[in-house]
Amino acid sequence: MALLRYASWLFVGFLALAGSARAAVRVKDLVETQGVRQNELFGYGLVVGLAGSGDTEQVLFTAQSLSGMLGRMGIRIDPKDMRFRNVAAVMVTARLPTYARAGTHLDVEVGAMGNARSLEGGLLLITPLTAADGSVYAVAQGALQVGGYQVSGAGSSIRRNQPNSGRIPGGATVEKAVTPALTPGPLVLQLKSPDFTTATRIAAVINGAVGPKSAKATDPAAVEVTPPADADLVALLSKVEQLEVDADQRARIAVSERTGTIVAGARVQIRPVVVAHGGMQVSVSERPFVSQPNPFSQGQTVTTRTAQLSVNEPTAAAVALPAVTTVDELVKALNLLGANTRDLIAVLQAMKAAGAIDADIEVL
Repeated sequence: MALLRYASWLFVGFLALAGSARAAVRVKDLVETQGVRQNELFGYGLVVGLAGSGDTEQVLFTAQSLSGMLGRMGIRIDPKDMRFRNVAAVMVTARLPTYARAGTHLDVEVGAMGNARSLEGGLLLITPLTAADGSVYAVAQGALQVGGYQVSGAGSSIRRNQPNSGRIPGGATVEKAVTPALTPGPLVLQLKSPDFTTATRIAAVINGAVGPKSAKATDPAAVEVTPPADADLVALLSKVEQLEVDADQRARIAVSERTGTIVAGARVQIRPVVVAHGGMQVSVSERPFVSQPNPFSQGQTVTTRTAQLSVNEPTAAAVALPAVTTVDELVKALNLLGANTRDLIAVLQAMKAAGAIDADIEVL
């Protein structure tokens, strides 16, 4: 009961936060400048120094990769003759920020490709990282940090988190810079969450700060900004990013049945509706029963089990929920049902299906 009461308080707290006064948001947090973005990098490499937890001989590409690497060092060995358990083939990924200069260090993620049990204590050998165009933009190497472990023995094992992947903070060095040119001409600001109202408000704010007709919303996902003649584009973008806008959004309720969490936005409204919610509990128990024969009847004592069935169906009271326009009123209305958080998820979904909630319900 205490757990259910805590969950209900958690639900009310989330809704209260969602219903608090909306604050203005910086344009910087709402948009991204077209052409200024991160680039995905990936590469294939080898991790050495494992304590017998690497790939087995059945992973042929690991043996071939190790044989090829040793061959470039003047050591010739047939992959079929190799016996190893301290090496693992891995894929390495990283994100190259825009305007990253040569020599900048990047964090890299490493994941096993073969049947290695764990990458704990491994050392990634030098691995070129390429982009979609096939060019090498960074080189990765270093000791892995693994956030899990696995211990096996005598037919049992203990595993925590994921030992087959890890990361190397600052493990890659940028070799080729990516510097998009800010050429004179219209700049396009891309909204992270497309919305007609938000795009129009952003254009209006920019026109008030930069100059009339400097910006226009071309669609709900983009605002086109025309810089003044001979303008410093870097300074202009910095000024635009610091402008504040009252961002708009669709009314939405996010629910997670796995965790029993409900988060509602500030614009959630419900129409007048009658809700009845209840549950049935069925319990089945068994009791031993001994059958004893009469004296001198030549019978045998038999032990059996009898089942007892009980059904508990509480009366589901019907509650009339009034129309509400604020999240605080929504909390008070739903609390009339006396249901816990998981029950409220089912109630909200049923109210949405009945057309009583003017909001999108997103199930996580």
